[in-house]
Amino acid sequence: MTRARATALGFGAVLLWALLALFTVGSAPVPPLLLNALCFAVGGLIGLIWAAARGSLGALRRVPLGVYAFGTAGLFGYHFFYFSALRLAPPAEAGLIAYLWPLLIVLFSGLLPGERLRAAHVAGALLAFAGAALIVAGGAGGEAPNRWAGYGFAALCALTWSGYSVLSRRLGTVPTEAVAVFCLATALLSALAHLAVEVPAWPVGLTGWAAVLALGLGPVGLAFYLWDVGVKRGDIQLLGVASYAAPLLSTLALVAVGFAQPTAALGLAALMIAGGAALAARAGTLARGRGPVSPPKAG
Repeated sequence: MTRARATALGFGAVLLWALLALFTVGSAPVPPLLLNALCFAVGGLIGLIWAAARGSLGALRRVPLGVYAFGTAGLFGYHFFYFSALRLAPPAEAGLIAYLWPLLIVLFSGLLPGERLRAAHVAGALLAFAGAALIVAGGAGGEAPNRWAGYGFAALCALTWSGYSVLSRRLGTVPTEAVAVFCLATALLSALAHLAVEVPAWPVGLTGWAAVLALGLGPVGLAFYLWDVGVKRGDIQLLGVASYAAPLLSTLALVAVGFAQPTAALGLAALMIAGGAALAARAGTLARGRGPVSPPKAG
């Protein structure tokens, strides 16, 4: 698989994540951890079906337990810290801190073998982050008694997902089908956490269940398989910057169905995110030409 194709698949995950807010609205009033459990169960099942169709179920038995622990910690840890941050701190501020993960991916990727971090990568990431900040910080703020604990959880959220994404590059020989096990383990842990801290509330009617199914098939399912391919074989620095398109596209999706209104800030954010991605893309082109990329050795 070429580097360009792997990068395109990784960006497919960003496109799917842009639908997260839209489908989540349709899934109300399901609480976050229960929704997590339902969606990751669907995402894990489609992964097992895909692995069975490819005849690669046997390969899952050869994946080290440490890799499964790593993947589960990445998926469950990110969502657990994110939900905890939103409960304790003002949502807009917590969301903005959590959304440092694409910038951290760009910075951390410079530590990977064979990767070269250029100033344009960092400049592009900062420009795109500023654009995303216009959208995320536009939400309601307010006071919260445990806001500093919430900020801490938000920072852990950003560190968890950026660390998971960058370290996945070191697991290039691990089959993407292993993500199915990550998802199922995350579903189990989310269900246990739900029983401990949440009051159950199930989807309402056919629309609610359809939204949950759509989440499990797309933003909380296929997206993680595409992201796995992208961060292992694609341009991880460009993917990090391009990830800032998610909040923009998410807002545009809400505008399209009438759940949000277009604003001048949205237009400016679009220009800033596109400009940041263009800077990173140019930096990647200068760093090395495109071509087939072999998966890095595990280690």
